[in-house]
Amino acid sequence: EMEKLEKYLGGVKEMKKLPGAMFVVDPRKEHNAIAEARKLHIPIVAIVDTNCDPDEVDYVIPANDDAIRAIRLIASTMANAVQEGRQGADAEVEETLAEAEAEKVEEE
Repeated sequence: EMEKLEKYLGGVKEMKKLPGAMFVVDPRKEHNAIAEARKLHIPIVAIVDTNCDPDEVDYVIPANDDAIRAIRLIASTMANAVQEGRQGADAEVEETLAEAEAEKVEEE
C-alpha cells in the first residue's frame, strides 16, 4: 500500500507550493484529481468531451479527449504557453531588479 501511495503521490510531496493551475486531459477518468484540486482551490483547465461535466472545470477546452492528435496539439500548445509565460515573468523580474539597482545608484 505504501509503495502504491509513493508511486502515485511521490511527486506531490516534493512540491514546495501548490500549482497555479492543473491541466487535465480527461476529467471523467481524473475525477479524483479534480476533486482534490477543487478542495485546494486550484484552477482546473481541461479538455472536455461530450461525456464529461463541464461544471467541474474552471476553463473548458471543448475537444475529443480520445483523439491522440487533438490531445497532442492541445497539450503542446498549453506547454508552449506556460513556457512563454514563465519567460515573460522572468524578464519582468529582471527588469524590475535592474530598475531598483539603477535607482539605488542614483541615490548614492
